[in-house]
Amino acid sequence: MSMKRVMMAGLAGASLFGFGAAAQTELGAAFTSPVPPGIEAEDSAGFAKGKYAELDQLPDWGGIWFLQRGGRLPQPPLKGEYLEQWERWRDQVQANDGVELRSRSNCSPPGLPRIMQLAQYPYEFLFTPGRVTINQEAWMQTRTIWTDGREHPEDPDPSYHGHSIGHWEGETLVVDTIGISDRMEVGEGGKHSDQFRLVERIYISPDDPDVLVNDMVMTDPLAFSGPYEVTVSYRRDRHGALIEFQCAENDRNPVNENCETLYL
Repeated sequence: MSMKRVMMAGLAGASLFGFGAAAQTELGAAFTSPVPPGIEAEDSAGFAKGKYAELDQLPDWGGIWFLQRGGRLPQPPLKGEYLEQWERWRDQVQANDGVELRSRSNCSPPGLPRIMQLAQYPYEFLFTPGRVTINQEAWMQTRTIWTDGREHPEDPDPSYHGHSIGHWEGETLVVDTIGISDRMEVGEGGKHSDQFRLVERIYISPDDPDVLVNDMVMTDPLAFSGPYEVTVSYRRDRHGALIEFQCAENDRNPVNENCETLYL
């Protein structure tokens, strides 16, 4: 839940205790979001009826997609305090027999960009009017890419996946994402600032209709000395289906007196 929505819920709760039955009626009212910036209300993905025929013009991304292993990805070109932080992380991992001491739960998802670089667990792409939805089996994550023409919000709440808007250039989906939480890693152990930006170009390989390519370009004027470019690809399983994933049932690693995770 976004911080803005949490604040609204908190105000509703305060009203409930302060104003009795009238407030209870308001608490049950549906939340109404404003029209996204940059578009008219009728162009929003929320008005999908009558627009489904347009989807037939889009490329065929049916089935589920598994990351193709291609060796270790390059590290981002970190600089300044971000490079120093990464060097401390590297030294700590080496001193701890290769085990990373994480600052958040082992069951929290990796967020972008790493959620798009996971082996073993497949992806599913769903086309609906005004949006592309990516379902990821690991952590049962859902990512929304808005394609209805809206702009980014002026001050998006930092989140695991940030805010993504996209458009089609022929059969290539071009995605621009901002607002990714600076708690998310980039590369192995790297961190970024709140100015991190991810641009993806996703398309079917011209050499194989069952391979999907994702060209990722990441920029961050505070953390990177230059653009960080990574290309990953996914192989199609035409008749496959995502399997339920529940990590929290096995989130049992203990912590020490300093609240650091211990590994069994």
